[in-house]
Amino acid sequence: MIVVQKYGGSSVADTERIKRVAERVTQARRAGNDVVVVVSAMGKTTDSLLARAQEISVIPPGRELDMLLTAGERISMALLAMAIHELGVTARSLTGSQAGIITDAAHGKARIIDVTPGRIHGALAEGHIVIVAGFQGVRRDSKDVTTLGRGGSDTTAVALAAALGADVCEIYTDVDGVYTADPRIVAGARRLARVSHEEMLELAACGAKVLQVRSVEYARNHHVAIAVRSSFSDSDGTLVDEGDDMEQAMISGVAHDTGEGKLVIRRVPDKPGVAARVFTALADANVNIDMIVQNVSEDGTTDISCTLPVADGPRATRLLEELSSEIGAEGIVFDTDVAKVSLIGAGMKTHPGVAAAMFAALSDAGVNIEMISTSTIRISVVIRAGDVEHAVRAVHDAFGLAEQVPA
Repeated sequence: MIVVQKYGGSSVADTERIKRVAERVTQARRAGNDVVVVVSAMGKTTDSLLARAQEISVIPPGRELDMLLTAGERISMALLAMAIHELGVTARSLTGSQAGIITDAAHGKARIIDVTPGRIHGALAEGHIVIVAGFQGVRRDSKDVTTLGRGGSDTTAVALAAALGADVCEIYTDVDGVYTADPRIVAGARRLARVSHEEMLELAACGAKVLQVRSVEYARNHHVAIAVRSSFSDSDGTLVDEGDDMEQAMISGVAHDTGEGKLVIRRVPDKPGVAARVFTALADANVNIDMIVQNVSEDGTTDISCTLPVADGPRATRLLEELSSEIGAEGIVFDTDVAKVSLIGAGMKTHPGVAAAMFAALSDAGVNIEMISTSTIRISVVIRAGDVEHAVRAVHDAFGLAEQVPA
């Protein structure tokens, strides 16, 4: 059986932790499995490299920044290979390109378009544990190195699990699974034994930091089960799978995100084509938009509001200011003092009144709602950033998601 394991930056933060990972990996190999391991950079290595780049250039060239940032994962993979050799088992480390991770040309946010794992199969056939540098791949056209964006090692691991036909992709991190809310905010948050791909996709998109959104999307599309576990314990963790054969709980959890800002385009003409021009320009600039609200028209004009990552805010603001005269906008405002709180659960689509109960909980807590967005299994609201912890606790309590304490 092929086992794919991924270890995050906290799991390989120093040499002692790398040695512990090596022990866990070799145990899986000695149990008779073919083992493929994906590693992130050690601790804050990527942040440190990015800071150095910005000391040189405010906006570094994408190609060169990718060349720099991929060094972190190469360090981790080589050190882990050495630690495994010290335990008497052979290991072979491969970069993303050597492992056959083929991507598009979007430096910094590349998407995997193919996986050709020939070298991995060859190394496994020779009896090696294979260690792959996460977060990176190679452009098919130019053969230049690319990176997959924050959390991209999760996507690397899931893509390899799909390509290799692994039964499950094990994601090891510093938490022991997916919780009903962030345990740092809600003391009684409960670990979920199992969630569906759809629920995990919404949780990740709404701010849960356990898995990268694209990794869950890839797992859903390629029918890969993900086991989220702690690299510091033997907990069973949380299984993320297709979930078709289980009785869905009404609500799975509450997620929050403080990494988005609200962009408001003031008083644009309320006529066909304006919204299309705005969001086409943002899409062409590779700016990811989340929630969108258009206000009621007054005097033939309206405000258009949307949320987007804080990091994309300055670029999006400059772009729309340049378009202001063309679209007839009176001003562009980017507000970073906001947060998004989301309620997720596959069961809510068959239970009326969930939205009303969520809004009532926020009202009782004195939290004002600025924007609302829904899907069949999610309700999201934008609120003031200072209210986020209060709001998460209020919603979590309102739906009885806390750990049950024996009497």
